[in-house]
Amino acid sequence: MKAVVLFSGGKDSTFTLHVATMMGFDVVELVTLVPRSGAPRLLHKPFARYTRVQGEAMGIGVRVAEVGDEDEELAILRVLRESVAETGATHLFVGALLSDYQRIRFAMISEELGLKIVAPLWRNDQVRYMYELVDSGIEAMIVSVSAYGIPLEWLGRVIDRELVDQIVERSRRFGFNPAFEGGEAETFVVNAPLFRRRVCVDFERVVLSDFEGFVKPLRVYLC
Repeated sequence: MKAVVLFSGGKDSTFTLHVATMMGFDVVELVTLVPRSGAPRLLHKPFARYTRVQGEAMGIGVRVAEVGDEDEELAILRVLRESVAETGATHLFVGALLSDYQRIRFAMISEELGLKIVAPLWRNDQVRYMYELVDSGIEAMIVSVSAYGIPLEWLGRVIDRELVDQIVERSRRFGFNPAFEGGEAETFVVNAPLFRRRVCVDFERVVLSDFEGFVKPLRVYLC
């Protein structure tokens, strides 16, 4: 069975890709949509322009398309239609965790294209998921922070079991989602079981406030 994966380069879409391969799917293409501006409702933005580097690390083709002023859902539909026509994919994998908005919209898009949608992370226990993520061998770097209770010192840090312990403890104390589903933090995967080579990131930290900041990439490359 052929599948395309909506891929942002973050932890959720990478884990979704991991699950797709474990289920025996032939992942024929990764699809990345890069929003030009604004706060996208369906798309994950940080580091999305560098998914081709991750694709090269895995030996999987990446279709990258910029989403401009057109309706976001129409843009996703257009790009996925092109992907399906060229690859013959029958399934679409998405990394939605809790957002009903995302799941419903992607289901509508999939139906329009005649695809079967698979959301393997949907409604998973958030804490258990974070431990499964690191235990699977996926190494995700925190590249943005925007919630009270998440230290700015975590910017650029790769999530491991020790950090998950701290994330869970702080999420209970400060009330943010432990899987960052609310956008409290964003990630970029630098290594995973499917990676043949590691992705290295040269960066500088940019601090916006006491609880907001991001990683500014200077160079993203295979190492």
